[in-house]
Amino acid sequence: MNPIERVVRPVDRFQQGHTVPSVVFAVTKKFGDDNAGVLVSNLAYAGFAAVFPLLLLLVTILGIVLRGNASLRDRILHSTLSEFPIIGAQLGNNIHALQKGSSLALVIGIVGLVWSSTGLAQAGLFAMAQVWDLPGPERPNYVTRLVRSFGFLGVLVLGVIVTTALASFGTFSGHVWYLVIGAEVIAGLVNIGQYFLAFRVLTPKVVPTRRLVPGSVFGGVGWTVLQALGGYFVGHQLKNTSQVYGTFALVLGLLAWIYIGVQLSIYAAELNVVLAEHLWPRSIVQPPLTEADERALAAQVTENQRRPEQHVGVSYEKPAPERRFEQSGRSA
Repeated sequence: MNPIERVVRPVDRFQQGHTVPSVVFAVTKKFGDDNAGVLVSNLAYAGFAAVFPLLLLLVTILGIVLRGNASLRDRILHSTLSEFPIIGAQLGNNIHALQKGSSLALVIGIVGLVWSSTGLAQAGLFAMAQVWDLPGPERPNYVTRLVRSFGFLGVLVLGVIVTTALASFGTFSGHVWYLVIGAEVIAGLVNIGQYFLAFRVLTPKVVPTRRLVPGSVFGGVGWTVLQALGGYFVGHQLKNTSQVYGTFALVLGLLAWIYIGVQLSIYAAELNVVLAEHLWPRSIVQPPLTEADERALAAQVTENQRRPEQHVGVSYEKPAPERRFEQSGRSA
């Protein structure tokens, strides 16, 4: 046993013997097993590419529907931009509604924006399928993915409506501490609900709905904390950053904020899988593999099944035959 392993083994035994650290390590391990850093990068890129079309779509529709109510229009836009606390004001200054040259051109522009925005949902659908190690036959087909993409956009619209109402409540709370705390609690509950709806829309039906609750709570609370921290930095640390760095700060700030939010979301999804499949405790040092290690590795193999008539399996060789573990591929 080398010196490093001699130090790590006691740590490994400790985390395997305690639920909280073993779940935390199992989620981190599953994140690495799924190569989820690539999923985060792809999803963050899709989110970055979708932000401007979505905001342009929102501003255009608000300009048409609320033409006679500028106050409500500005309030809705402000509540949406508050999701980006560091660079939200700059985003608002750089997004302008489509001009109504002709009704046909406007309709074509809106349809194009909706279609381009579905790329974010498509990336989310793929990420959830990968995180849950679903084999090909259990993954949604093109039509199902398209329908769910529009469903995901519906979740975003619902989120805008709810956060707008919440923002209206916040304006009346002023600086009264208990109202501020109440507003944050409500915001956390709203974020938990949004995560739950998003997970349900993006996750294939084969995964039971109740399995999506833990990650929704983790993601919703985490996103609320991130927004609060972002608001603090805006008010106390980054007042002059946008003036100094201009567009450079806008682009990097937006990309960084989206990346952090996506990474939080993927970790929340991994938590759902670890708890649903009981993929803990995982071993830091192998051998031996734990039963959770074997189930997790087997799921990665069965994920490569592409046809219902195809059978994929994995087996492990161990000195004791009675501890041999085998798992066959899941059928559709």
